Amino acid sequence: MIANYHNHTWRCNHASGEERAYVERAIAGGIRVMGFSDHTPYPFPEGTDIHTRMGMDQFEDYVNTVLTLKREYQGQIDIHLGLEVEYFPDYYPALQEFLKPYPVEYQILGQHYLDVGPVMPYIARPSPPEREGALLEQYVDLCIAGMETGDFLYLCHPDVFCFSGEQAVYEAQMRRLCAAMERLHVPAEINLLGIYQHRHYPNPAFWEIAGAYDLHVILGTDAHKPEHVWVPEAEAKAMELVQRYHLHLLHQLPLHHRKEANT
Repeated sequence: MIANYHNHTWRCNHASGEERAYVERAIAGGIRVMGFSDHTPYPFPEGTDIHTRMGMDQFEDYVNTVLTLKREYQGQIDIHLGLEVEYFPDYYPALQEFLKPYPVEYQILGQHYLDVGPVMPYIARPSPPEREGALLEQYVDLCIAGMETGDFLYLCHPDVFCFSGEQAVYEAQMRRLCAAMERLHVPAEINLLGIYQHRHYPNPAFWEIAGAYDLHVILGTDAHKPEHVWVPEAEAKAMELVQRYHLHLLHQLPLHHRKEANT
């Protein structure tokens, strides 16, 4: 890998290790461009389940830590400040307003939940069979709406939704998602965490569909531990998907600031 834009920190409450160890692992693996993209804080109402992301009061420390490493390792590896963000239309504008003063270089879209509230079911776990189709449609709707903002570098783990229903339903929704990525020129991520943790994604059924569209893909390790920043065995398996489905692989992406930062 030349570039790895998907790395987390301990602040999300389900990752571990010091940020410096992530950087050292990237250098050891020959990675030349590294982005920290921890789960964004979100200005949710009181009582919302936020256990899988940093708090609003932790963001300043996150920014300062990444910028310090960026300066310290200059000349050895290019480090960038990013965020993994979910698109919740009722709260997304307030998040972007909060981020305005900070030098966030990129956002990646990673939709893990569909609703905001005291209980937020994780879509990578099985859904009630009678609601699977409707929830999958809602997932695709949110991903498309998020991509249409123009704020996102790429779509993380597009195949994260755990679906066990009729294949025709899955294929119809994934074609809709792939068509939107093609139209909007948003790359799709082959998620290496899913490979090295033996999850239900990357889903070959999705990537077979993706191969029929003129869209690009990028590899992302989704590292939650330093050793996950560079996993050669997972990278090799991801490359097998690229070759099998004739996917258009990008090794590096041009970073663009959020629209607000350019106005």
